[in-house]
Amino acid sequence: MNYKLIAIDMDGTLLNNEEKISKRNKEALHRAIEAGIHVVLSTGRLLRSALYYSKSIDLGNPVVACNGAVVSCGDEDKLLYEKTLRTESVEKLIQLAEENNIYYHFYDKNTFYSRKLDEKITKHHESYRDNLKKQQINLKLLEDPLKILREEKPKIYKFVFIEDDKNKLLHFREALKSIEGINISSSWHNNVEVMNKGVSKGEGLKQLCKKLSINRSQVVAIGDNENDVSMFQVAGLAVAMENGEDIVKEYSHVVTDTNDQDGVAKAIEKYVLNL
Repeated sequence: MNYKLIAIDMDGTLLNNEEKISKRNKEALHRAIEAGIHVVLSTGRLLRSALYYSKSIDLGNPVVACNGAVVSCGDEDKLLYEKTLRTESVEKLIQLAEENNIYYHFYDKNTFYSRKLDEKITKHHESYRDNLKKQQINLKLLEDPLKILREEKPKIYKFVFIEDDKNKLLHFREALKSIEGINISSSWHNNVEVMNKGVSKGEGLKQLCKKLSINRSQVVAIGDNENDVSMFQVAGLAVAMENGEDIVKEYSHVVTDTNDQDGVAKAIEKYVLNL
């Protein structure tokens, strides 16, 4: 198959467990670009983070961010597609999280919004600080999230809820189904992610393929978690990471090596570049 686009998840896929992109992965991406193939980061991260990584390795391609809620041609101000959460949905999400004592944060294009943190989640949040600063991501800690939503009216693309108690998280995920107009997914074992109804990496990929006049059969998608399943359903070749969740492997055509063992590069070399 003559593939024309490779959509690659970041965390747990392109990035190793130290959140770095290996030399072999970089080389494989650039070989694909030299062959005339679009290499697209497709991530749950906010847009500025996706663009930061894309530019840091000179991809020069569009990115799909916030699980498909926003697609950019390579600049924050040049969007190919966007779909934000409705204000009504956002208010209900915040209220439900507060009622259930669940940690949450949410994104616009370049800002990470979170409540003031208690001891339970300080460690988790501190792990973000250096990366946020390096990627020039704005951080806003909020006393009253509803107030800033009503006064500043930011465009919110995605919510992330984090809870280490598996049963509590499952219960909360079930409770989220009472809110209309949202799409629920996950990118890690201890989180639930919420976007507007109809938003997914798969839909973002469809929109991008339409803009680029690329047939879905000519797309390779590589990922490791539930939020990658939708793009697997779009792609002509779906590649799961060995370190990925069982659900993503169920929807894949092939399984490559882990994110710490250059799994992305090995998949591109074998199935795209035919090395």
